Amino acid sequence: MKKNWKNMFKLGGVTAAALFLAACGNDTAEEGNGTVDGEVTEDVSLEIALTPQWKGVYSADEDGADYDSFLNEAAKLYMDENPNVTIDVQVIPSDQRDSQLSVGLDTDSLPNVFFDSTFALSSWPHQGVALPLDDVISDDSKADISDSLWENVTIAEEIYYYPFAQNQGTLVYNADMFEAAGLEEYIGGEEEIISWTTEEFKEILTTLKDTNPDAAPLGFFAVNEQGDTWTQMYMRAFGNEFYGDDGMLVLNEDTGVEAMDYILELDEAGLLVEGAESLNSNDVNAMFQNQELAVSFTNTVLYNNMLADMDSNVIDEFDARLANAPAAEGVDPSAFTYITGSMVFDTEDEAENTVAKDFVKFYSEHPELVNASTNTLPVRSSVSEDNDDLPFLAAYNANADNIVSFSNNTAAYSELRSVFFPEIQAALIKEKNSQEALDSFVEKGNDIIKRGNEQSFIID
Repeated sequence: MKKNWKNMFKLGGVTAAALFLAACGNDTAEEGNGTVDGEVTEDVSLEIALTPQWKGVYSADEDGADYDSFLNEAAKLYMDENPNVTIDVQVIPSDQRDSQLSVGLDTDSLPNVFFDSTFALSSWPHQGVALPLDDVISDDSKADISDSLWENVTIAEEIYYYPFAQNQGTLVYNADMFEAAGLEEYIGGEEEIISWTTEEFKEILTTLKDTNPDAAPLGFFAVNEQGDTWTQMYMRAFGNEFYGDDGMLVLNEDTGVEAMDYILELDEAGLLVEGAESLNSNDVNAMFQNQELAVSFTNTVLYNNMLADMDSNVIDEFDARLANAPAAEGVDPSAFTYITGSMVFDTEDEAENTVAKDFVKFYSEHPELVNASTNTLPVRSSVSEDNDDLPFLAAYNANADNIVSFSNNTAAYSELRSVFFPEIQAALIKEKNSQEALDSFVEKGNDIIKRGNEQSFIID
């Protein structure tokens, strides 16, 4: 099911010879699975896809560090031990993932493994094209990774993603601009994630606008679904939980409407970047790095990459610090974490499936490669303990109590996202008021959730 993956993503080069070849003649091989006692006995070619995560294997300042460095290193080590295996790694843009995987499903050209934030792959197990990984996860790994993380990658009591790292999402702010505006009391420590109330946040943004005409106070975006997890955090600012106990959307309740009204009030006061409805997350991230914004969004990977770019003079250096999305007095602030990990597509080739799962196990449990998770946040207690002096690790761990589940393990989360941002856009351009926009989202979204549950191959 992966014949034309490279061509489909137009990344150059010729189509990989990714076909399962003849057996090497070992009569003791288990029929069709291509291995004997864990050793690959047949020629197998795998295609591994990922969206940009971190640069380098262990550090972004490595020579030639790029987004495919880690998996290419893992592939090299695995192929050294298994010379019958060929592994090709391809990076694809995040905003092309959903459409291209849909095409891949229709054309029998899915990759063997996809490495990404697990929420972004949440619909595929429900479509019956992903393989459970329970049989390749060691008992030591199950004990080394917290139950809460395993719960986030478990659907219908089976594990469909092997967690490798996590990537906590927060806000980021230019502390130099805060200081110049006389906002020292709202500046957290260099390795602290500070929290502000909604009233404090409005005061901060207003002061920034009045004192710095060269930078917009707050970056916001709504042109597509990318980065909408941060929008969700704003929508929880007055206590809305987004999903009810039955898994259905409740964002149109009073607390959700109050949050949407709050965003619109900020926009009306000129505190949001101009034209937020037509900006995407990449636009806003670039604006913050160019110091055209005072407050923006970030996650562990984006933040580390930005600091590395400052160190290497790719961008001008400034004091960038972290904060949670604002929350009303008496409401806990909201943050989220992307669990980064691997999913194995069922290509209907038993040898490929077996080797693909073994490769995922290899780099997810490798005693050295697991340390690459320090590029974001480790999921393994053992890695955190070995790197307790890692910058920001203590702050992120302390912020874990503010983590919310933004996807709720919804069967059709990808489709749900597609009807969220248009309603945010409609509110920003005043086509709808807050209640109308959120009523529309909840109606469409709940239809999607119900249909997703009914069509799921793994939900009874």
